[in-house]
Amino acid sequence: MPKKTTKKNRAALVTGGAGFIGSNLADRLVREGWRVAVVDDLSNGRRQFAPKEAVFHRLDVRDPKLTEVFGAERPEAVFHLAAQIDVRVSVAHPVRDAETNIHGSLNVLQECVKNGVKKIIFSSSGGAIYHGLGIRPAPENVPAFPLTPYGVAKLAFEMYLHAACHQHGLEWVALRYANVYGPRQGAAGEGGVIGLFAGRMLKGEPVAIFGDGEQTRDFVYVGDVVDANLSALAPGVKGVYNIGTGKETTVNRAAELLKTATGYSGRIGRGPAVKGEERFSSLDSSSAKAAFGWRAKVDIEEGIKKTVEWFKNCR
Repeated sequence: MPKKTTKKNRAALVTGGAGFIGSNLADRLVREGWRVAVVDDLSNGRRQFAPKEAVFHRLDVRDPKLTEVFGAERPEAVFHLAAQIDVRVSVAHPVRDAETNIHGSLNVLQECVKNGVKKIIFSSSGGAIYHGLGIRPAPENVPAFPLTPYGVAKLAFEMYLHAACHQHGLEWVALRYANVYGPRQGAAGEGGVIGLFAGRMLKGEPVAIFGDGEQTRDFVYVGDVVDANLSALAPGVKGVYNIGTGKETTVNRAAELLKTATGYSGRIGRGPAVKGEERFSSLDSSSAKAAFGWRAKVDIEEGIKKTVEWFKNCR
């Protein structure tokens, strides 16, 4: 009889698994009994964030040695989170952004095809792909015209995944995240304002909001994002799904919640508005709920409290 597959003998590979979202995901996979391997070059991640139970490979996803990692680990599922995550860097250095976010991603995809990976789950971006649409919350089927090289690269790789499915039968899911925040967050990325403010407020350092602060974001807690990745493993789930709360929170509101949670007594300063910044942003995630039963569970008040608690104890 064929050997029954259980989580304890299923292998997952997490690129970017020492980073903010990736390490939280790797931790959950380990807790649920998966055999986990992490690939991370530590340009953004921290070695101590990757679970000690995981096999760790310090490697850039562009490196040809990635083929040796796949050969050794033989993953059934690949969670691809490794990326150049700073939108501003992508604008200033689009070739550098494409080298990691397109070339590096294609290297991962090629290895998935060569090694018979059953499913790849890609961390894409709703915040960077939807711009100026006037549709709130934005569903997946609206026209996508990203205005930054970072957003262009994310959308391009979704198309490569679609082509790989057509050509090779590789099952794939692209999760378009809203503004992710939570424990282990740095100051970069689409939800970076919460991580930045939490760290600075706890140190009593000055903070400033750019613009009038009434710009809105769809802040989604990292634990909910991890849930989405695991739920998307369900058989038959494929394609593009938004992962957000569908609710808009102003930056002013987020800053006040952080001020209360940290006990910050300083004044919140003001800076010039960021040119080209999206004014309002939220994602319609009803497709994810219909396809694999996912919805955001942690509200912004609870999530900020959890985030600040981590910054107090672990940063």
